[in-house]
Amino acid sequence: MSLTSRLSVSGVAALMITGTLFAPAPAASAAPAAPRVAAAAAGDVTSPEEAARVDRVPVSEPAWYNCYGVGQCATVAVPLDYDDPTGPTVEIALLRVKARKPQSRIGSLFVNPGGPGGSGTAMAAASSMFLGDSILDRFDIVGFDPRGIGFSDTVACFPSTRAQSIVMAKMRMLFPYGTLQEGAFVKSVQSIGRGCSTTGATLAGAMSTAEVARDMDVLRRSVGDTKLTFLGFSYGTALGQYYANMFPDRVRALALDGVIDPVSWTGTPETQDKLLDDRLRSADGAYRALIKLLGRCDRVGARGCEFSAGDPVKHFAAIARKLRAKPLVLRYDGGSLKVTYADFISLVLSSLYSPYAGEMVTGIAASVETLLAAPGQVSAKQRALAREAVRDRMDRLRSPKRDFPYDNTAEAFAGVMCTDARHPADAARWPVLTARADVRAPYFGRAWGWGSAACAEDTWTVRDEDAYLGPFDRKTAAPVLFVGNYWDPATNYREAVSASRRLPGSRLLSSDNWGHTAYGTSTCVTRAVDTYLLNGTLPAAGTLCRSSMQPFGRNTKGAVETSTTIRVAAASTAGETKSLPPVAGLYPASVLPMNGR
Repeated sequence: MSLTSRLSVSGVAALMITGTLFAPAPAASAAPAAPRVAAAAAGDVTSPEEAARVDRVPVSEPAWYNCYGVGQCATVAVPLDYDDPTGPTVEIALLRVKARKPQSRIGSLFVNPGGPGGSGTAMAAASSMFLGDSILDRFDIVGFDPRGIGFSDTVACFPSTRAQSIVMAKMRMLFPYGTLQEGAFVKSVQSIGRGCSTTGATLAGAMSTAEVARDMDVLRRSVGDTKLTFLGFSYGTALGQYYANMFPDRVRALALDGVIDPVSWTGTPETQDKLLDDRLRSADGAYRALIKLLGRCDRVGARGCEFSAGDPVKHFAAIARKLRAKPLVLRYDGGSLKVTYADFISLVLSSLYSPYAGEMVTGIAASVETLLAAPGQVSAKQRALAREAVRDRMDRLRSPKRDFPYDNTAEAFAGVMCTDARHPADAARWPVLTARADVRAPYFGRAWGWGSAACAEDTWTVRDEDAYLGPFDRKTAAPVLFVGNYWDPATNYREAVSASRRLPGSRLLSSDNWGHTAYGTSTCVTRAVDTYLLNGTLPAAGTLCRSSMQPFGRNTKGAVETSTTIRVAAASTAGETKSLPPVAGLYPASVLPMNGR
């Protein structure tokens, strides 16, 4: 099926805004421009094996056509298996927004929003909303939907929507809690694993990040760029690092925001029996952010935080304890709504993805606490307001039940994660393993841990013999810029630290903003990334950007406590006109239990 017949204007519009927090963020300021990126000292080169795979694929200018009033669309056929370049192909969807100042155009900037499963075409279509003007002026913004995903040829692990719906109906929970739910969930994820290893095996077994990196190198040539310029968010940082290590001499500039360490992602023989999140520690990052946030709430008091009365950490624990014992049932005219422990934790986790996490987390906690209060402890008006607040958040959190068309969100996510990485063998072990994770990282260990259950080696048996497992320490032709923020609930800051240390010559830019990823949260971060993409200039070693978007305003004392800060670059808040980037999985409950990053 062609890209034209797959897309609709409304579909692209929905992809552009789904999961995106279009709150005002400090404007991206123009950065000084230069036509070249400074080259690093002589580094590693693409291996003969990888060069043979991609360089023998013939390329030509994509057959672009105008689409959606914002850019140009095209499809490019790439080999399903790069060891068989004349065999079956996969159709890849692209969307390009041309440089606003073509006379000073540098080249193409490829973008990826993460996931896995995020749409690069949708991100490119939204580029004017979040990218700096200097970037829009001088780069063609190119997004592509990775193989198996979005408007490219898609993976389907069930023979029909009916067969898929029967399995997914037992997974209509944000994560399982309790023996009955866990048992049903395990059976369902085993069905997904088996389906992707049989019905969907042809594409599911060829969706590794290595294959996408190979596709990106072919697409780079097809748009006429001699080297790759790339801006990747969240899981997109893994894609960028795969490319850097597989094609180190073909790197012009890679900016990676919200970092996954690829060694944590793939695992090693020593860690293959661990859950994926036992390696990534997303749950630990979320718990650390929650406790820090509740501590700030306590310090600012009732005038700054509605959840500050008493000890917010103990109050939060009490809410969780009550919901574990018994769900909260909201009754209103025309129906009722059950809020489980898993629902509450997922509401909190989704709130932590926002730069405004402070007000969002404590607001939902205060509302649930009000609804759990004994009769007479709160007024009828307070209870009614709290009920509507929780109901509204739950309505936005839960994915709608869709029978048509076929929705491959879970399969697309699993197709990458399960094919890339090492995982424990038996899905029946996930209840014990996630319970242990919850001890290590309270509240969030289960929420993140269950996301990889479909990957159990005994049920996910399809393999990609050309998946890449390292090394991840190659010296690239130009230095790579990593961006990590202290309080990220999905990509733990420690991953940015370890990944940047792993790649020679790279640089880590740190930020104290809240939410998932950092670009757009301060002029400091945005200017540093834009300057690097334009001319290769890295921020000074040890730079820390401070964001003005802090929980509970400026009342919080000691916004960041760190003994490792070498340099602080001040952020300007003038001219708030840009939105935050549409990072895939910004509200992870939309893809839970297959948690997007």
